[in-house]
Amino acid sequence: MRSTRPSRFDPTTEQGVLSLSIAASFAMAAAAVAFGLLANSSLIIFDGIYGLIDVVMTWLSLLVVRLISLSTNVDALQSRLNQRFTMGFWHLEPIVLGVSGTLMIGAALYAAVNAVDALMSGGRHIALGPAIVFAVLSIIAESALAIFVRRANRRIGSEFVGLDAKNWMVAAAMSGAYLLAFGGGWLLRGTEWAWVVPYIDPAILLVVCAFVVLAPLGTVRRALSDILLITPVGLQAHVDEVARAVVAKHGFIEHRSYVAKVGRGDQIELFFVVPENDPPRALVEWDRLRDEIGEALGEESPDRWLTIMFTTDREWTI
Repeated sequence: MRSTRPSRFDPTTEQGVLSLSIAASFAMAAAAVAFGLLANSSLIIFDGIYGLIDVVMTWLSLLVVRLISLSTNVDALQSRLNQRFTMGFWHLEPIVLGVSGTLMIGAALYAAVNAVDALMSGGRHIALGPAIVFAVLSIIAESALAIFVRRANRRIGSEFVGLDAKNWMVAAAMSGAYLLAFGGGWLLRGTEWAWVVPYIDPAILLVVCAFVVLAPLGTVRRALSDILLITPVGLQAHVDEVARAVVAKHGFIEHRSYVAKVGRGDQIELFFVVPENDPPRALVEWDRLRDEIGEALGEESPDRWLTIMFTTDREWTI
């Protein structure tokens, strides 16, 4: 009988795309370190280190995706997970994204310091032949992977996969810089500008580091916003609009809302203050009202944490 278990490298799923990216990243990082040592190029070695960091952080991203998926499926494993993580795993997503972006920035800053030191020390002599070969192979592989991951994410819509596509685009841009630098150095050999050649490697490395520092800043900012539970303005406005309509329709006194976005998860808590003389209702009626509010807020999703409470005491809403 043929297995129906999805492939580990299924390109139609978030986990499959990330698994493919991990394998490709590891292969490219290993090649970069090997070619960097062969060519004596700090630029190529940095590309390898950047790739290895990306491998580790993509693997962590994949682990978090699997945990979120498991925690939102009802099975025996979910029960064991929920005993330790009753609030789910959404909070791990912005942490991993933030750490990933911060590590990329830190590695780039460290490489930039080394590049400045090399420039002040007379540059760095490299073997241009292996360096050019590596640059050409890298551009082809990384551009193809960037296009593939980006197209896959149009259907998947994952922040993790989106960041991974951005990383591949950054890597391809870096390889393009390598090719221009090393090709220029090859043309300058034996000319009156040959003295420039040793400065090419650290100079381009410094430019690449500046680009790498800027690229993940948006992701780090969004991750920090999620970690700090900063309320999304649009989501808050939508929740308040729905709540005000419920208050007006059912004659409640007021409402209080608490909203946060944590990774892919929306966390919403709604409190309605009911008049003390409000006629008694059966529990099933309150449940129907909760269903009505939930539908008004939007389509139900495993990534939405929704709490709706009714009380006559304002202190319970604070």
